Amino acid sequence: MRAIILTDNTPGICLGGEWGLSVYIEHAGHTVLLDTGASGLFAENAAALGIDLGGVEYGVLSHAHYDHADGMAAFFAANGTAKFHLRAGTGENCFGCHGESLDYIGIRRGTLLSYRDRIEYVSGAYTLYPGAYLLPHTTPNLAAVGERAGMFVDADDRRRRPDDFSHEQTLVFETERGLAVFSSCSHAGVMNILREVREALPGREICALVGGFHLYETKPDEVAVLADELLRSGVETVVTGHCTGDEALAILRHTLGGRVRSMYSGMEIHFA
Repeated sequence: MRAIILTDNTPGICLGGEWGLSVYIEHAGHTVLLDTGASGLFAENAAALGIDLGGVEYGVLSHAHYDHADGMAAFFAANGTAKFHLRAGTGENCFGCHGESLDYIGIRRGTLLSYRDRIEYVSGAYTLYPGAYLLPHTTPNLAAVGERAGMFVDADDRRRRPDDFSHEQTLVFETERGLAVFSSCSHAGVMNILREVREALPGREICALVGGFHLYETKPDEVAVLADELLRSGVETVVTGHCTGDEALAILRHTLGGRVRSMYSGMEIHFA
């Protein structure tokens, strides 16, 4: 199994970067695209890397934010067959507080309708194919987490509510070393997500955790607690970037040492 970071905040050699994330994954003879970044940049980087997006079998959207979803049109232009898998109930309805303003941070409006024939909505613990799973959050009271983070959704009754991240899902692969967990922004909390994976797929070790940890505005002492928890968790490899933040990454490295690697556009990760 291998994964290639197509876009991250940090550019690679001759590859662009943006505030967003997209990952190309080869696993058990299948190909998966996790997220599409904030634009068509992921497709440009894929072409530069010699990756044929037209051959991707499965698309997965980790959650309904623009920096992971707004390249979907570029993917559908490059690939005429693959379905994109979204969590049931996902909408174009996410907002975030930035100072005094409340800004739209959701999927570009009109996308879900325009590409409705290419979108597959999933619920519960969903098997993408044997050995690959999409897991929902099962941690209670995540709306409180959303409220603290200043994230909201417009609900069906037209009332704005704290985001409970029911539109977010975790992509998990079985490998020879154990479970490889991809959690693009980890809004529900890294340790909550690891616990959810263990509960959904019991008896299997988690060998790797890949994704953004949404720590760029988190207090250093809170990041230090997370670093200690990750150390005790036994996860061998942590690959992070995007919304983790440089300060948080430095704290994670201080505690976890060589277990932590920093993402960048073009990075290749092997799970052997």
